[in-house]
Amino acid sequence: MSVNATLDSERKEPRTTVKGKLVCKHCGAPSPQGEFCCAGCAYVFRLVHEEGLDAYYRIRDDVSAPADPALLQPRDYHWLADAMREAEAAVADQRGRAAQLVMEIQGISCAGCVWLIEKLFNKQPGAGRLDVNAQTGQIRWSWEPGKFDGVSFGRTLQKFNYLVGPAGKVNAEQAESRVLIRRVGLCTAFSMNVMLFALPAYFGMKSTEEYARLFGTLQLVFATLSLLAGGGYFLARALRALRERVLHIDLPIALGITGAYLGSLYGWLRGEESYVYFDFVSAFIVLMLVGRWAQVVAVERNQRRLLSRQPATPHVRVWAADGTVTEAAVETLRTGMNFEVTTGQTIPVEAKLESDEASMSLAWINGEAEPRTFRAGQRIPAGAQNIGRQCIRLVATQGWDESLLAELLRPMVRATQEHKLIEQVIRCYLLVILVVAGLAGGGWMLAGVGWLRAGAIVTAVLVVSCPCALGLAYPLAEEIATVALRRRGVFVRAGDLWSRLRRVRVLAFDKTGTLTLETPVLQNPQELEALNMEARAALLALVRDNPHPVSRSLHEALLAQGQVDALEGEVIETIGHGVTLGQWTLGRPGWRTVSREDDSSEAMEPDICNVLSYKLAEGVVLARGGRAVGSFEFADRARADARVEVEALMRRGLQVVVLSGDRREKVARLMRELALPPDNGFAELSPREKADWFIAHDDAMMLGDGANDSLAFDRALCRGTPAVHRGMLEQKADFYYLGRGVAGIRALFEINDARHRTQMALLVFMVSYNLLAVGMAVSGRMSPLIAAILMPLSSLATLAIVGWGMRGVWRR
Repeated sequence: MSVNATLDSERKEPRTTVKGKLVCKHCGAPSPQGEFCCAGCAYVFRLVHEEGLDAYYRIRDDVSAPADPALLQPRDYHWLADAMREAEAAVADQRGRAAQLVMEIQGISCAGCVWLIEKLFNKQPGAGRLDVNAQTGQIRWSWEPGKFDGVSFGRTLQKFNYLVGPAGKVNAEQAESRVLIRRVGLCTAFSMNVMLFALPAYFGMKSTEEYARLFGTLQLVFATLSLLAGGGYFLARALRALRERVLHIDLPIALGITGAYLGSLYGWLRGEESYVYFDFVSAFIVLMLVGRWAQVVAVERNQRRLLSRQPATPHVRVWAADGTVTEAAVETLRTGMNFEVTTGQTIPVEAKLESDEASMSLAWINGEAEPRTFRAGQRIPAGAQNIGRQCIRLVATQGWDESLLAELLRPMVRATQEHKLIEQVIRCYLLVILVVAGLAGGGWMLAGVGWLRAGAIVTAVLVVSCPCALGLAYPLAEEIATVALRRRGVFVRAGDLWSRLRRVRVLAFDKTGTLTLETPVLQNPQELEALNMEARAALLALVRDNPHPVSRSLHEALLAQGQVDALEGEVIETIGHGVTLGQWTLGRPGWRTVSREDDSSEAMEPDICNVLSYKLAEGVVLARGGRAVGSFEFADRARADARVEVEALMRRGLQVVVLSGDRREKVARLMRELALPPDNGFAELSPREKADWFIAHDDAMMLGDGANDSLAFDRALCRGTPAVHRGMLEQKADFYYLGRGVAGIRALFEINDARHRTQMALLVFMVSYNLLAVGMAVSGRMSPLIAAILMPLSSLATLAIVGWGMRGVWRR
């Protein structure tokens, strides 16, 4: 079902309902809770209108990517500042020349994104030219040295849900899809010429006529060029697979092309028209190339939506024995070295805390959602994140090579798995066709027709049995499935995912950030709405640059309500308690505050304290001058659709388990919330214990978002992630999914079912077609004309089967 994002003629804004269903005004995704599917989309929607760029909603696709949590999180742009300095230094001695930089960009989903990015760039002082390539995921900008702030522009893009990163090492010009499309163009031109010179023979030109030999020669020339430009692609891949003792899908294609070409060459040399299939050779090569291109480009498009290379690991400040301070890469850390970690940065190695206190988040490394406070002398594990507002000093107790974080960051070596069904089909297909061709040739030889006639029959068998279904229709079915998933926010990155998906029997979910949201959910938003403008401005200042999960949740809620003004001043943090800005405090209940129940109504300031009924609860309290003006409660909740989707997945016969590093009571609470058996929840698991679980479950898919899931990803049959902004799991994942829910998992299985049924129908057709076509060839009734008619008809039939079988995957 496509979303009709037509605009209201007066307000020029997207409609919020489509065929009776609520959809997000920003991204077009289903939004049962109201106008926006999440606070991030509400924030970006408001920014777009404030910048006067609401025409974006008339250009963008009906459904685009929902706003990612990364747009509200602190992000290190030191790498960008360094890259810009290098670019400006390169043109420093060339007066008047603009500096330029090539980077990758994440988040582009349609032409509207390109338009929006260009408009934002043109608003920057000193901006020059901007080129955005949505196909390759790269962006090139030029600027006037000294006048353009690239870091500021990078942060602006982040606010609009786009992330920039260093350009990858792979040249887009060498991408397989680009190579294939060039081959398609050349072979199409060659095929048209072959067809042009073959037509006279089909319309009755005799081989003895004046130009018949010339036309035949031209067919040979263009068919040879087609073989070199396109057929070589399949021949090379088939030979490479044979050297590795693998029967690849390209092998029957290569045999068909080679047999048809050699037979036609022999017919041309002997002047035997019954052997000449040059038009078939060239047309078949084009069809096979188009099918392969469709298969490759879908996967590459999804891969390019992500940054292929995250910024380098941030350096840390290291103190030498003589007191000097230097910047050093984390890879150089050794036991006993003193170093410093800034706010929002990850501890690279296990270390002992030298500072008095530190507030750390362990969610990324062990799934524990609640932050922990460490005291001087305590050891902090590698992978913990400093969520305090101050830098902290540490002493390394291990080197980088011994660090668990280094092990988790190690790239995964993926062994490509071929489609088992396709392998079996290819093996049987090759065996049957070669045996039939050999028996047919031998039988006709025994019948006394001579080796020339017997050779023509063998060639005809190889020609008409070419696997159009395998080479064209199978890839097309996978392309349709990939595009349909993309409309649901699911992006396939591994071409062999489909085959492994059929073997999945267990779904293993991580808890924090996968089944639950990354930040705790504000339970009483009415408290936020009751604050006056001054209190909101103070609260925004207190949480704006704070990476603490509670602060991020409040920041997201404030931005969704349109709060952009913040009080000025220095925010001071008291580790483990809260933050202060002048008279304003935000922290644990009882810290520097009294409850409203202890206050007299005369002592309160009614312009700030709009809600008189107040009961102090677990959460955080906003106070002014020690008097509470707002209390905010939070809960670690499952995603809105998690229970419904988990039940649907279990009805499919899939077992659902939870693998978490969080505390047992929190995992048990989630299992009750999702109505899952308690024994299916595993708590307090280390990263290695998660990975070891997959040794006994070789039919399990892993769904996770943190570094603690990395080793499990390496061992799982399939792996997926909802997190695409951390620079780790998205590069290991077979697929990733966006949005606030987990409905994409069910869509993945449902669409794969449709793809599998379609391919089974194609298999039945291919067998039936070959029985007919090969039967005619063996009986000696297959002429080049009949072959030229059957081949395109069979291709059209396979495409029709794909269209019929995949007709339901567009429904939302």
